[in-house]
Amino acid sequence: MKKQGVSNAFVAASWVALAAGMIGFIVGLARAEMQLNEKGYYFTILLYGLFAVVSLQKAVRDRLENIKVTDIYYGICWFATLSSIVLLAIGLWNATILPSEKGFYGFAFLLALFGAIAVQKNTRDNMTQE
Repeated sequence: MKKQGVSNAFVAASWVALAAGMIGFIVGLARAEMQLNEKGYYFTILLYGLFAVVSLQKAVRDRLENIKVTDIYYGICWFATLSSIVLLAIGLWNATILPSEKGFYGFAFLLALFGAIAVQKNTRDNMTQE
């Protein structure tokens, strides 16, 4: 019996969440009145977080499907994911921007991470259907 694939609606919603989070975060940075090094810090944290959650999702899924994932790699994935969130939180806590801007960056970041996880999951699910 063939398993049902991921619905097109969920695939689209996942891509929209990823795009909205990333584009919102990046547009916010582009328009922000902060030094270029600070913008670079936040942009790097976004890229680091996106890579970390995609890698973590893959490692978790591999383990569920009994594909060998070393404990060290699994631990690094968790560390990278959590450290990206902590680094963003520390940066925003110490930033001299309005609280509403801090909230905007925090939510855009989390939306982008969620979108990346969902897109990776959908990609993996659709690969197993073929």
